[in-house]
Amino acid sequence: MQTAGYCKVLIVDDEVLIRQGIKYFIDWEREGFHIAGEASNGQEALERIEELRPHIVLTDIVMPIMDGEQLTKEIKSRYPDIEVIVLSSFGEFDYVRSTFQSGVADYILKPKLDMQHLLTVLKLTAKRIPALQTGQGGGERSLTMERLLDSFMNGFESSFRVEEVKQFFPHAHFRLVGSNDRGVAERLTELPQSVQVLLPQPQERTAHAWLINGNETAMSAALQMVKNRTSANGGAVAVSPVFSRLEELSSVYRDSLLKLLQYAFYLPELDVLVFEELPQPRPAPQPFLLNKLTEAFKWGQFNEAFGELRDHVSAMAACYTLDVFEFKSFLGNLIFNMTVLLSNMEYNSKSLETSKYEYFKKIEQSRSANEALGILDDFIAEAEHCIASKAADSSNENIKKLLQYIQNHYADPLTLTEVAKHFHFNPSYLSSYFSTHNEEGFVDYLHKVRIGKAEELLQAGDAPISEISGLVGYSDHSYFCKVFKKNTGLSPSQYRRQYRSNGK
Repeated sequence: MQTAGYCKVLIVDDEVLIRQGIKYFIDWEREGFHIAGEASNGQEALERIEELRPHIVLTDIVMPIMDGEQLTKEIKSRYPDIEVIVLSSFGEFDYVRSTFQSGVADYILKPKLDMQHLLTVLKLTAKRIPALQTGQGGGERSLTMERLLDSFMNGFESSFRVEEVKQFFPHAHFRLVGSNDRGVAERLTELPQSVQVLLPQPQERTAHAWLINGNETAMSAALQMVKNRTSANGGAVAVSPVFSRLEELSSVYRDSLLKLLQYAFYLPELDVLVFEELPQPRPAPQPFLLNKLTEAFKWGQFNEAFGELRDHVSAMAACYTLDVFEFKSFLGNLIFNMTVLLSNMEYNSKSLETSKYEYFKKIEQSRSANEALGILDDFIAEAEHCIASKAADSSNENIKKLLQYIQNHYADPLTLTEVAKHFHFNPSYLSSYFSTHNEEGFVDYLHKVRIGKAEELLQAGDAPISEISGLVGYSDHSYFCKVFKKNTGLSPSQYRRQYRSNGK
């Protein structure tokens, strides 16, 4: 870019709107100035000064990292030929006075920032630079392509004449080709009968993009070339629709190119994304009901809860128009809320409490929806392990309580229904639960305990067998004898005689 004869200006302010407002409010190059760059703090400004070597630095006073006062001192120490103009508020007079002592050329009050006044101050300051031949009022200077594209990319109203634009872009059609990976974006080679330019890349933009200007044939050739040369080893490449006016550049970049690159997160199988060739998007699912998940956790319905959750996030991932940040935030919120739920329910979730931050980080860094869903699955697997650990502990404790209750109440007329009522179980569930966690079912275990107690009584004395049957919970003497023989192989009387004949 040719800037010879121009006075180069660096704008330093931590507010991007201030920088952009100054940069685009006036046609600086027609006035003999070139906005060489921007910086958001003093430290960044020093790096840009070394690179750009501006004639004038226009700086704010209050900024993070390094303020305008310190920046002024550094500039005057390292680059005494560079002039400094300070932007300040009314309450910063002491700072302004300090900067004057350091050698600033002038200062302008921000609340009364008037672009014509700023232009006047810049021109007066430029005259103080002996080595600079500014050629004030240089309307005859040639337009630069960078300035042209930068203006259109930032969506500012254009004062450029048609013939000025055509000197750089003579053809009727435009197309953007871009990628988040600059190396991928630069794989394009020259197309015949076309102009190809890598767009300016300010810090605020994320995608690297080529602007292609050519006829209809060149537009089709560009698309085909991208498809042929793109490798799955690199990042996704987006191809915008064809547009006919350079004034559309900002909206096409924002509403077409950036959206296509976002869609790549959900469509990793596509190396090249072209608007008109995208698959039909699926509708977004209804909002997820967190209270429903909470209720399912409360009732121990974890399998159902995790199943519905997986179905929901899979439906979200199938909707490629969903904002990627929103999708990742949703997964992060799920992990956070499930960890809190399990902790509140007194599950051993210490490992989850520690690892959740690693899950957050992995989701944030995930490059595709499938990768993010895999990370959520890893979290669910760890959560299920925590749940299973407590379930096993809880089951052991519950079965102990059940067995102890039977030991304490075997002489009572116990039934499955009565025990289930005491422990707030459904009778059929208790029956299944008991069989799952004990060697015998409920009835068999109750008989085992009662017969064991009957054996002790038969061994201990001469109490009538009919009395013993009642003492161990059997109201029917004949039924007691039948159960006793089934469990020991002997009738109660045979058992007593054999015990005594053995000398026990």
